[in-house]
Amino acid sequence: MRKSFDGLSALAKQVLEENPLSGALFVFINRRQTQMRCLYFEGDGYCIWAKRLERGRFRVVLDGVAKERLDLNTLKLIIDGIDPHSVRRYRRYSHRESPTDTLSYGA
Repeated sequence: MRKSFDGLSALAKQVLEENPLSGALFVFINRRQTQMRCLYFEGDGYCIWAKRLERGRFRVVLDGVAKERLDLNTLKLIIDGIDPHSVRRYRRYSHRESPTDTLSYGA
C-alpha cells in the first residue's frame, strides 16, 4: 500500500468510478488486509487517515467485487477488529439515510 493522495484519488475515480471530490469517504485495504487508508476531500484539499495493524487482519469479505457501500457503523466495526457479517443487528426505525452516513469502499 504505497499510494498516497494522487494514487488513491485516481483509484476512486478510475476503479471505483466515483468522484473523489464528492466529499465521500473512500476506504482502501491492502491485499493482506493489514493496512487501511481512508481518503476524502474536505473543501480545500484531500485528507488521508491510515491504520497499520501490528497483528491480525481487518475482517472484510468482498466476494470478488472491488466496491461495496458501507455505513459508518460498519466501518467502525471493521476498524475495531469485529467481523461485520457476524454481528446481528435488530431492526429499528430509520427516517432516511443521510448522504454523510454512506461511503465507498474498495480493495
